[in-house]
Amino acid sequence: MDAVRSRGYIWAVAAGFNAALAAISAKFFSSLFVKYGMVIMFNVTMWGCYVNSLKALSSLQATVTNFATNFLSSGLAGFFLFGEVLSPQWIVGALMIITGVFILSKSSMEKRSKTD
Repeated sequence: MDAVRSRGYIWAVAAGFNAALAAISAKFFSSLFVKYGMVIMFNVTMWGCYVNSLKALSSLQATVTNFATNFLSSGLAGFFLFGEVLSPQWIVGALMIITGVFILSKSSMEKRSKTD
């Protein structure tokens, strides 16, 4: 994987983390002013990261990586910060999402190398 593509994945993961942080901050802070400020700040940052990821990745790769990171980060934050239960179905679903991201990334890389 080349450096530009790697940076694209880093941007997509950062976008997913920021999306999760927006949701976490909405639960974490009691002051409405702070809560809405944090949600807006994390969402704006998320969109900036997502747009940067689109410069290096296909829209499918960027979107799926962003979604997977957001899903996993939100679920794990719920477990560790808020004491939420992660059911076996959630864990199986998370593993399936991770597997899907790797398959999409690998197939897209193979397709790109055949056309080069």
